[in-house]
Amino acid sequence: MKPLIFAIGGKTPKIHESAFIAPGAVVCGDVEVHENASVWYGCVLRGDSTSIRVGARTNIQDGTIIHVNHEREGAAGTRTTIGADITVGHMALLHACTLEDGCFIGMKACVMDGVVVESGAMVAAGALVTPGKRVKRGELWAGSPAKLMRMLTEAELRYFGYSSQHYAELAASYRNA
Repeated sequence: MKPLIFAIGGKTPKIHESAFIAPGAVVCGDVEVHENASVWYGCVLRGDSTSIRVGARTNIQDGTIIHVNHEREGAAGTRTTIGADITVGHMALLHACTLEDGCFIGMKACVMDGVVVESGAMVAAGALVTPGKRVKRGELWAGSPAKLMRMLTEAELRYFGYSSQHYAELAASYRNA
């Protein structure tokens, strides 16, 4: 089984040769996946009306859905931009949002239109970040709807770097298997 990668509306995904796209993943339309990034089993990245960008060494874990919003007046956000060195936990939903380099998104989190998660910020597992919110550096947001729960510890912030590096190495082992 191979990943399903195809064009939509004349836009073909651009996948860096060092990236890992797992069998069973779907990547279509205006999507870029940068060096040493990984998109794991059962993920869907659908850039059908605007763009999705996945930065270097970012891991999009199993079952995650990433989509965009069509351009229209009053839209909270349209593109989905995911920076470098980010972990996106299993079964997350990212919709027309911006994740800055080095943030962390927990399993089954939902990050909605126009949300910005700053570098060094975390959205907890199961959280629902409603449209237009900004999760600031060093903050942990949790709940549904999500709100600031507390500031992150230094150990938690260090783990973000470990996680992205670990997944980059794991993806390389899968790519070279």
